[in-house]
Amino acid sequence: MGIRIITDSGSDIRQETAAKWGITVLPLTVRFGDEEFLDDVTLSADELYRRMGEAGELPKTSQVPPYEYEKAFAQAIENDDTVICITVSSGLSGCYQSAYLAAQNFGGKVSVVDSLSVCASQYVLVRYAEGLVRMGKTHEEIVQRLERNKKRLHVIAQVDTLEYAYKGGRISLAAKVAGGLLKVKPVITADEEGKVKILGKARGQKKGYELMSEMIRNTGGIDFSLPVCLAWSGLSDANMLDYMKDQADLFEGNESSVYRMQFGATVGSYSGPGAFAIGFFHKKKEY
Repeated sequence: MGIRIITDSGSDIRQETAAKWGITVLPLTVRFGDEEFLDDVTLSADELYRRMGEAGELPKTSQVPPYEYEKAFAQAIENDDTVICITVSSGLSGCYQSAYLAAQNFGGKVSVVDSLSVCASQYVLVRYAEGLVRMGKTHEEIVQRLERNKKRLHVIAQVDTLEYAYKGGRISLAAKVAGGLLKVKPVITADEEGKVKILGKARGQKKGYELMSEMIRNTGGIDFSLPVCLAWSGLSDANMLDYMKDQADLFEGNESSVYRMQFGATVGSYSGPGAFAIGFFHKKKEY
């Protein structure tokens, strides 16, 4: 009997990577008008950003439905595995509710963990869980560690604009107006309920970098002994690389341990191009 890790495309883990790790990534649906796609299955991240640049209408996403979770859970259990399902934040999507509903049909063989996060930090939590499976930890031990340590989990991001998040319903009009001044770089996070929260605003890119690093240090700093991820949106990773160069002291000696990836279609639909984020556990000991 093994343990199957299942997550969704809010984690931005590519299908190719998932296959190498032996995990399952269920795609959210992305819609452009009447056209419907599956994130990283029938719509690549590059294609999303190209279409966003060309289309007058912004994409919309919808959660993984319960029957897709049920199929994935059933397949794992038929292979004599138990399941740990880690979902994108319940504050941003209905995936957790879908997974929880589907799990009720499988007794104690399926555990559902709400990451209360997204993108780089959801990736970090999934990678942490996958590592615990490789270490031979039991199902119960892994779930307990995930629930404890997700309290140490952070995602901190800088975006060029909050327009996409507002139009996608992820922030309020008041939050959009507060962060929408000309040349201001909003720095955002996921709050305790897993919803988008503005941490601060900086005038210009350089000040934005400094504010982002200040917010990272305020959490307790990055625990490089656990997974760390930097992610970027759009067709270029220039902003992310520039940040790493400008704030080199934050990563000194640990650059090679930082995983880098592109925002997929699920998250990129709400960040727009030009954003980047870091997902990490802070240095405080386990809860």
